[in-house]
Amino acid sequence: MSKNMIANRYEVFQHIGQGGMADVFLAIDTILNRQIAIKILRSELSTDEKSVLRFEREAQAVSALAHPNIVEIYDVGEYKGHHYIVMEYVAGSTLKKVISSRGALLINEAVEIMKQLVSAIMQAHKNNIIHRDIKPQNVILKHDGSIKVLDFGIALAQGSMQLTQVNNVMGSVHYMAPELCKGESATVCSDIYSLGIVFYEMLTGDVPFKAESAVQVALMQMREELPLPRTINPYIPQSIENIIIKATAKDPKQRYQSCQQFMEDLQTCLLPNRINEPRLVLKDATGVVKPKNIHEGSRVISPAVERKPKQNKILISILVVLGSLLVLSLLYFGVQATGILNPKSKIVAVPNLEGLTLVEGKDLSEQNNLVLDTQNVSYELTDNIEKGKIVSVYPTVGSEVEKGSTLKVVVSSGIGVTVEDYTNKNVESVRLELQKYPYLKIEVQEEKSDTVAPGLIIRQELLSPGVKFNPETAATIRLIYSSYPTITIPNNLTNKPIEEAVSELEALGAKVLTSNLDTTKLTPKEIENLTTGVVIKTEPEQGSEYTQKDDNYIIIYYY
Repeated sequence: MSKNMIANRYEVFQHIGQGGMADVFLAIDTILNRQIAIKILRSELSTDEKSVLRFEREAQAVSALAHPNIVEIYDVGEYKGHHYIVMEYVAGSTLKKVISSRGALLINEAVEIMKQLVSAIMQAHKNNIIHRDIKPQNVILKHDGSIKVLDFGIALAQGSMQLTQVNNVMGSVHYMAPELCKGESATVCSDIYSLGIVFYEMLTGDVPFKAESAVQVALMQMREELPLPRTINPYIPQSIENIIIKATAKDPKQRYQSCQQFMEDLQTCLLPNRINEPRLVLKDATGVVKPKNIHEGSRVISPAVERKPKQNKILISILVVLGSLLVLSLLYFGVQATGILNPKSKIVAVPNLEGLTLVEGKDLSEQNNLVLDTQNVSYELTDNIEKGKIVSVYPTVGSEVEKGSTLKVVVSSGIGVTVEDYTNKNVESVRLELQKYPYLKIEVQEEKSDTVAPGLIIRQELLSPGVKFNPETAATIRLIYSSYPTITIPNNLTNKPIEEAVSELEALGAKVLTSNLDTTKLTPKEIENLTTGVVIKTEPEQGSEYTQKDDNYIIIYYY
């Protein structure tokens, strides 16, 4: 057994991540022959009851949730003192890495990601689970644009005991609701605040509050108004800014009271009649409208109040007109150069890279002012696309994206063979059929069965029906078949009548053939003394063990 084998089943290959209390590894489930991620509690925490309880609660929380945007839990266990959780392996990058590398996302893209994220958290809330650590680092963005929410490690089932350590605020303070920074309990509304901050970061490229220490950020969360996202990214529609304003209200009562409300706004925020709706203005607890500072970076823009003393009106009028014309001209050409007046000039369509090599795809992307990510390429077996050719691209072909955007691709790792369902087929026939694949190792294993006929396959392992394997690389399939009956050939068959011996052997489950012995080499005297029609010998010999396979027979010889 491999030294990297856990629980005699999970073979660990690579360290792929870490959190505050556990390490995550890429592994293979050797029974189901699939990639999985396995999260292992750090050894120094294995004896800490709170850490173990928190770790176990993560598995319990997620295993209770069934949602396409929440990572699936396969197994939980403890092996040689190490607590582990086995979950689906999700290929892709964290949303944080995507934002860090690309900056602000496209409006439509951010909205679609947000819909999936809110839908996932809505499912958790329906099961009375508060996530408490919603942040882009805990969201995996797959190459097809779908997301998976990870790390329910500090999720809280409503009514359960708190595991927050004394003087230690869990979760990332950049996304933490003001009430949590004050030490209050987590609620649906505190999760909604975190969702609003994530939406803000996707659309602006950064978090709203930053400081040298977590304490300073927490104080900003509690005291400072959120900078309006449209002052940072003017392409954000007012309808979307309003969603962020409502989700991140300091007072939890002024936020969305459920993810359902949040989702309803997301569903309609890009409709034409909502794009330019009035800015949402929140009221304080007394019902008074709160003034909203308009931040530009760290500055607050205030109207100028100083006035010049009166001078010669005609001269001033001429100078004002000339100055205004000059400013307007400069402003026009400056804005024109930015592409704001002609936003289409910054937009290009994703070219068709499918069927090209990475080198060809990179060249074509550059010709269209786009960047092909050749460092984070996903590979998959295909039905008909040769190895090394691009299978798909994200964003999809024909999508409109900004110039300079990064494209992700899936590349063919070869033409795969789809595994058939060999259940109830003869094991020897299947073995012969699979021998045409020189790199495929075929293991056969017998198992007693009262329902499957001897020699027929009960099930297959390592390569399940419908999965693909690469015929040019090593792979293994295990065929479990119904065992053949084994008997001991009786010792007392000699001189028994043929018919009696045949009946006795067939009653034991054996197939029998009879064969006349040659008498041409016997003398007349020997022939005269022969006893005919009785057993002379058997093959295999009497007293030996015999397995009744399809093409096996016991042969009885007689004169």
